[in-house]
Amino acid sequence: MADHAHRHHDHRQLTGTGRTLIVALVVTLGYAVVEFVAGAAFHSLALMSDAGHMLSDALALGLAAFASWVGSRPAGRRHSYGFARAEVIAAFVNGLAMLLIVVVIVVESIGRLLDPQPVSGFGVMVVAIVGLVANLFVAFLIGRAERSLNTRAALIHVVGDLIGSVAAITAGAVIFYTGWQPIDPLLSLVIAVLILFSTVRLVLEALHVLMEGVPAGMRIEEIGGALGALNGVRAVHDLHVWNISSGQVALSAHVDLDSLDNWAPLLESARQMLQTRFGIAHVTLQPEPAGGINPGYRAHVKIIAQQGDHGPDRRRKHDH
Repeated sequence: MADHAHRHHDHRQLTGTGRTLIVALVVTLGYAVVEFVAGAAFHSLALMSDAGHMLSDALALGLAAFASWVGSRPAGRRHSYGFARAEVIAAFVNGLAMLLIVVVIVVESIGRLLDPQPVSGFGVMVVAIVGLVANLFVAFLIGRAERSLNTRAALIHVVGDLIGSVAAITAGAVIFYTGWQPIDPLLSLVIAVLILFSTVRLVLEALHVLMEGVPAGMRIEEIGGALGALNGVRAVHDLHVWNISSGQVALSAHVDLDSLDNWAPLLESARQMLQTRFGIAHVTLQPEPAGGINPGYRAHVKIIAQQGDHGPDRRRKHDH
């Protein structure tokens, strides 16, 4: 007998997110073409390189939109959890792609410092201002979409472009008024460092979800202790807490009871406590008579004794 409480995605909201990402894709791809043509016209390697960056962002937005559509599909016979984790995978792939872009920016910036290229400062400023408006619009669209690792990954790409537009305007102004060419690659290095920090954090978060780690901000000992403190519970073991996808938390555990007779009300108490206190809506609990622990199963929290009416034996046992 087990409780299965689910928190489903709003399919209409995901569809709206997908449409938002498609609009962002069209705007980004359109501006990438404009920037490439302008870069060729002004003989600006900086603009042409940024056009390549924008193209990679368009591909990232396309991947995010596809993942959003896939993630909205319901569970089926082969995929009992549905496809929500597709968005996490897309975030991970997008993060890795962004790390590659950072490497390319650093390499190109060092190359330009060693071998400066003449850039039309005024032309760069004009195109960069147009790019700033386009990127602000795209960032506004994605910022209003449903928050997930997938949309965060897409937003990091767009913010990178946004910072790039501001840097390009600054570089264009400096070059136009002073003629100092090294400003362009120097600002590119600053942008690369800023993007690097946010991207590394995103990749690590996505990897943590894919590895089914304990969700951020949750302590498995605290959750187990709360379960163990319920009236009638002797111990909790084989406790697992993980993210199905970004924002969807699941829990499973074996619960040793004084008696199976009061399992129904205890189950409801556990479900409500986990929902209200920890925000865990997908709960699976297996009741067992006292002493029914599986000794061969290795879990970080194996037994959490009830802090109640069982005398001094209030101990936690952990596998090492």
